[in-house]
Formats: sequence, structure tokens, C-alpha cells
Amino acid sequence: MENENEELHHDLNPEDHEPQEVITKVTGMYKDWFLDYASYVILERAVPAIEDGLKPVQRRILHSMKDLDDGRYNKVANIVGHTMQYHPHGDASISDAMVQVGQKELLIDMQGNWGNILTGDRAAASRYIEARLSKFALDVVYNPKVTEWQLSYDGRKKEPINLPVKFPLLLAQGAEGIAVGLSTKILPHNFIELIDASIKHLQGKRFTILPDFPTSGIADFTNYNDGNRGGKVRVRAKISQYDKNTLVINEIPFSTTTTSLIDSILKANEKGKIKVKKIEDNTAAEVEILVHLPSGISPDKTIDALYAFTNCEVSISPLGCVIEDNKPNFIGVSEMLRRSTDNTVELLKRELEIQLSELQEQWHFASLERIFIENRIYRDIEEVDTWEGVIEAIDKGLKPHIKHLKRAVTEEDIVRLTEIRIKRISKFDIDKAQQKIEALEEDIAQVKYNLEHLIEFAIDYFKRLKTTYGKGKERKTEIKIFDDIEATKVVIRNTKLYVNREEGFIGTSLRRDEYVADCSDIDDIICFTGEGKLMITKVGSKTFIGKNIIHVAVFKKKDKRTIYNLIYQDGRGGASYVKRFAVTGVTRDKEYDLTQGKKSSKISYFSANPNGEAEVVTIYLRQAGSIKKLKFDLDFADLLIKGRGVKGNIVTKYNIKKIELKEQGVSTLKPRRIWFDDSVQRLNVDGRGELLGEFRGEDRILVINQNGVAKTIIPEMTLHFSSDMIVLEKWKPKKPISAIYWDGEKERYYVKRFLIENSEREENFITEHQKSFLEVVSTDYRPMAEIVFSKLRGKDQRPNEEINLEEFISIKGIKALGNQLTTHKVKQINLLDPLPYEEQESLPAEEIEVIEEENVSPEATDSKTSTKPADNDNDTDAGGEGEQASLF
Repeated sequence: MENENEELHHDLNPEDHEPQEVITKVTGMYKDWFLDYASYVILERAVPAIEDGLKPVQRRILHSMKDLDDGRYNKVANIVGHTMQYHPHGDASISDAMVQVGQKELLIDMQGNWGNILTGDRAAASRYIEARLSKFALDVVYNPKVTEWQLSYDGRKKEPINLPVKFPLLLAQGAEGIAVGLSTKILPHNFIELIDASIKHLQGKRFTILPDFPTSGIADFTNYNDGNRGGKVRVRAKISQYDKNTLVINEIPFSTTTTSLIDSILKANEKGKIKVKKIEDNTAAEVEILVHLPSGISPDKTIDALYAFTNCEVSISPLGCVIEDNKPNFIGVSEMLRRSTDNTVELLKRELEIQLSELQEQWHFASLERIFIENRIYRDIEEVDTWEGVIEAIDKGLKPHIKHLKRAVTEEDIVRLTEIRIKRISKFDIDKAQQKIEALEEDIAQVKYNLEHLIEFAIDYFKRLKTTYGKGKERKTEIKIFDDIEATKVVIRNTKLYVNREEGFIGTSLRRDEYVADCSDIDDIICFTGEGKLMITKVGSKTFIGKNIIHVAVFKKKDKRTIYNLIYQDGRGGASYVKRFAVTGVTRDKEYDLTQGKKSSKISYFSANPNGEAEVVTIYLRQAGSIKKLKFDLDFADLLIKGRGVKGNIVTKYNIKKIELKEQGVSTLKPRRIWFDDSVQRLNVDGRGELLGEFRGEDRILVINQNGVAKTIIPEMTLHFSSDMIVLEKWKPKKPISAIYWDGEKERYYVKRFLIENSEREENFITEHQKSFLEVVSTDYRPMAEIVFSKLRGKDQRPNEEINLEEFISIKGIKALGNQLTTHKVKQINLLDPLPYEEQESLPAEEIEVIEEENVSPEATDSKTSTKPADNDNDTDAGGEGEQASLF
């Protein structure tokens, strides 16, 4: 008993019931709260669901718009307020999200100022703009019968878990969001191409889908990687030449605006990367930015410079992340389309099943109604006093007639029969009732057929979407493969390079010293010293190279045409050697020895030749011993071009007094072979595309456009070509051009043959009437054409006529009108195979091929030569062992 009292006393002790301190670690709280926050942002804010392609705020906006939909426009402010019943965030976020959905121009029919995706202008305040659901949205987004519902955040309303979207909406609209620890960037795709891809998937065929941007532009999807992590899309503005001093930008890259693009151009201009006189922004419904250039600036190089240094080219990294089963999942766009299409098929199946059930119910009641009225069963209840008796009487009256029904008659069916009005019974038409039943049977049979052939039904569904809503949704973004732009080739040379030869410094800040050339701040500089040292370094304000600098120039990487002619003495009192070499690429800031490395070696003669010229020099020797010949000539054209590390050929074993230039040389290099790569619309010397020919310094290419403009231009790798170009070939000044064109003023066809009279300018060779157009053009010597005549009513078909254009008209001036082709009505004009012509081939001049420094042959090619190892480093560009031959 005492023990119990002690326990009771212990329980009642107030000191033992004071609140105890609980220690909670901040790290644990941070971990739990951070994970909760991260999960919330990922699932409820930033990342779209795979089922309908919508983020929660977008889904709630569309649900609210359906609630308010009566076919008329609603104030956006009203829609935003209604959406706040479902979305636990502020009105600004809802309004911004709604504007973004509206600017996709797919789900929302807009009225008012909704902003401009081209200029970046914001939409007007939500109280000033209106919206309603588009017909497309009403057709493909909603069906409450197949929608799954959940309670809203406060439990007062019901909202859809996912909308039953029967279309790859996520890929059509695209999506971008930044969550905690992950992000998503799904690029928009073309409406029509998505439908075609869905149809191909249903047919079991392979498909490929590529993005299509609302801002148009040009895009290279080579590294798209199906929209997965690690992919990259390059997008460019569409830039063309307005005139010789003006460029026009008509389309901008996705993710940029005209404002941001112009700002990037101005910044590049301030940094000296490009030279721009002024910029005019005339953008309204369509983009038009005029970029005015100073006189003397190449438009082609400026276009490349705009791509290299401004937002005229941007890179976009896609990342396909979606919510699936309440967790993020990374998948490609092809898989997104497959799942969307499969989900559409499943939704269509559920809709058909519901439709079938409803039709069967309608048929069941229509049949009961006919039995009830046709057999006057309603009279059986005239003398029944109770409700139960009424139900029993009707049930009893129906039993003899319900054997053909597809399900049992329920009490609910009988109650519905009692609700038929007397007026309907009195006006009941048995024939119409039978027709209604037969129509329902046809509908039921059709729905059953659709269910049995569900894939074909889904394909027809997608085809209907394409036919109904596909007009005006053609691809906007042009797909091309981009050629890489070397920044050093297109950057404006915005500063000047100077050299102090005696002290050995080069740089842009040595304004009191000798001027070398204009350069840019990203150029490399090649330098040679009198001791036979070579170095390539980045341009800077002041850089030490080495004393006694003999040559400084802007270096061009992989330049095989600049050839250096060199004579050097191998050490004090040693023999002199001669060699010719190109420098295509070396390690920056590394010193290379052009001699054999002996002390007191020096350069006796040096020249840099941009086109491989080979001069003739006179060499004077010092009097020594029994030397009889103190003067002789050396022609550099007799030497092969080798690597810079070769030893060279022996010039003389005696001391050289001086070397004088006797005769300027001509190029000894082979003409450049130039190709045109149609995939990137650029010229190249790498063998890609169609060979245009071999070009020397004065050679040009001929360009003819569909608008009747012809011009000749020097083939540079930076050239851009118009999309309507129809002729591109090496220009032969004496080769005539034959053309057949329609004269809009005289309304008849003319034939003309002409030569390019002025190679320095472009000229229009058809009449300037707005209805004039070029029909066919040929650069063959003896072209043939075929005329197909129109069939005149009541007359026999005139046979086709072949015309020898060489005999039809002689060569005249480019501005001549030409001869009328025919007086008859023409249906079509075709070029035929030309008549044979033997073109005289010009005799090739003696040429020397440049041997790349990486592939210099160590073997002698002359029976008089002896081969010895050269002292050089192990650089891949060194050229290996050299060849030496005694010249004296």
C-alpha cells in the first residue's frame, strides 16, 4: 500500500511534468523542406505532364475558359480571376501564362493587344484584352465524359487531373521551365508534320520530326539528337543583300527578339567586330531590319560576321523532360509523339465505347416507347389506383413484346415511359419511330465498326484535323546544314599592327613605330627574324618576338597559297641553302628554327608570296681564293615547295656578299579547284559538292538568278547565294548566254543571246515590266529548245517545234530585246540536249604543287641530289627530312 502511495505521489509531482526541450537538427529540416519544395516546383509549376502536355497553370486556365465558354469573348482579367479558384498563386503568374499560351495561336482565340513575339513587346493589361477558346481547342482538348477529376487546392471545386487532349500538344506548343535541380526545354514543332508523324506511327512506319519556330529563320538540326540531353540546334536569321551597301533581316532566330538582335549588332559594332553605319527597324507584322554598311565593306563578309559575332545565330540546347507517374522522366521527342498518339487512340476508344453505350440506351428506350404506344399499353393503367399497380401493369403489358430487346427492362425504364406526355402519344408516328430506330441501328453498327478498326479510325481522325485546321500552318523554319564560319576570316580589322624591328617588338600600341597592316583583336601574327626563327603569336598591345625582325604579317591558318622563299647561311662561314615552303599551322607562341640550328646562322634572302610567286635573284659572292664566277642567277621556280623544316638545296659553299632581285615572279601554284556544296549553299576547296572548275587569280564565276539578273564574281569562300539562283558555273567571257523570256508589256516570248559586257556589275537581261519573267536560260554553245503549243478550241493540235537557238538569233548586246519566239500560243518551253561542240582547251602553264608540311617526302626527286637528315623538331608541321642539291 505504501508503494502505491509513493507511485501516486510520484505521478503528481509537478516537477516531473514540465515541458521537455526537443532538439531538432537544422540539417534534417533543410533536407525535408528542400525536397518538399523541389518536388512541388517540379510537379506543380515548371514541368509539363506527358498525358496532355500542359503545366498545371495552363491546364487550370483552359479548364476555367471552358467553364466560362459561351461562344463570346471574355475579359482576360475575368478569366484570370476565375482561374484563381483552382490555382493557388497570384494573378500575374496566371496572366503571363495565359499570354504565352495565346501567343502560340493554337488554343486561344485572342482579341486586343496580346504583345509581339517578334519585337518582345508585352501584352496590354488583362483588363483590356479578351479571349475565348479556339475551335481547335473545343474539338481536341475537352470531353468531360472521359476526364478524371480531383478536388482543387481548397477542396471547394473539382478540376481535371489531366485534360483529354487528342493531339501531340506538347510538341506543337513546346515547353520551357526551370525547376529545382532540373529543367526542361522542348522546342515547338510543326502542326502538319506532327499529324503526319502520328499517322506514320499508327501505320507502323518510321518517322522523323524536327522543330519549327514561330519566328521562322533558318535552322541546322544536324545535332538535334531527337530533343534529348546533349543535343544542339543552330538557328540563324534570314539575311539577304538589299543593295551593295545594305543588308535586310526578314526573319530572326527563335528565342530572340528584334530588340535583342539589334542590341547584339550594336555591341559587335562597338567592339569593332563588324562595321555598321546605321540600323533601321521597320518591324510591324513582319520583321524588317535594315543594316546599312559603310562604303567599301563587303556585304558577304558582313553576313558571316553577323552570324559569328551577334545573335543572328544562336545555339539552343533542347532537353526533353516531362512528368510521368508523378515523377520527372527524360525522353526524346519521338517517344513523346508515340505516347501522345497512343494516348489519343485510347481516348478515342473510350469515347467510342461511351458513344456506343449511349446509342444502345437510345435504341432501347426508342424501342420501348414504340411498343408502349403502338400496343396501347398506356390504357392498362387507366383504372389502376396505386403507383405500384401502374408499374406492374406496364411491366405486364410489355412482356409479350420485349423478346428482341438487347437488355432487360428495368423499373427506371418503366418510370420513363410514364413520363411521356399525352400530346406526344397522340401525335406518335410509327413510321418515323421506325426510321429513328433504324438510324440508331446504323449508328451503332458504325461505332462498332470503328471500335473493331480503331487504328484506321484514329488515322481518319488525324487526317480530319489536318484538313480542318492545317491551313496556314505550313512550316516556317527553313531546314539547312550550316557551314562553319571562321571568325578570323570575317572579323573586321579594327586596329593597326606595328613593329619595332630593331628591338624585336610587335603590337597595336606601338604607334610611333613602323605600320605593318590592319588586323583584328582575334588574329594571329606570323613573324620571322634575321636569325632564322619563326613564331606565331596572338595579336596584343606589345609582344616581344626577338631582335632583327625581317617579316611580320597576319597569319592565315591552313594557307597553302602563301609561299615563303628563303636563302640562309648555315652557321658562321658555312654553306648557304635555299628552300621554298608554306606555313599551314604551328603551335602558338613556340619558336621554330628555319635553319639547321647552328650558332650564327642567318637569313640572307627572304620573300613572302601570297600566290606562290617565284622570283629570280642575282647572287654576288665574296672574292676568295680561286673563285672564277662571282655572280649567278637563281630562279625560285626551279625549286619544289616543301615543309618549313627541310634543310633545303645548297646554293653555294662560299660566302655571299649580297643578293639582288632581278625579276619579279609569277605564280607557280596550281589553280584552285573550287566546289559548290548545295546543302550549305557555299563554295569550298575541300571537295564537297559539285566541281565548278579550276580558278586562277583573275577567274570569275557566273551567277544567273530566276529574276533575270546575271553577274560575275570573284570566287570567295565567304560568298552567299540567293535562293532563286538557277545558274552557277565558271565564267568564260566568250561563251554566250541564251535566254527565252516573256515580255510583260508586249505579251509575247522573246529569244536573245548575249555576252556579259561588264564583269564588275550585275545586269538584268529581261525587260523591267512587272509581268516579265525568265522562262529558260542556257549557257551551252549550241542550245536547243522545244516549244509545246496550246490546243485551240476547234483546231488540231499544233505539233511541237524544235529550235536551234544558235541559228535562230545571233549574239547581241545584253540590253537588246531579242527576236520574237513565235506568234502562236505557247503552253510550255523545254530545253533539249545541246548540239555537240568541241571547245578548245588552253595549254596549262608549268605548275608546282604545294606539298603539305605534314606529308613532306624525305626522298630525293633529283638524281643530282643527296639526302641528309635535317635538324628540326618533332612538330607534325615540321615537314621531316629535307632535300639538298648543289646549285653552284
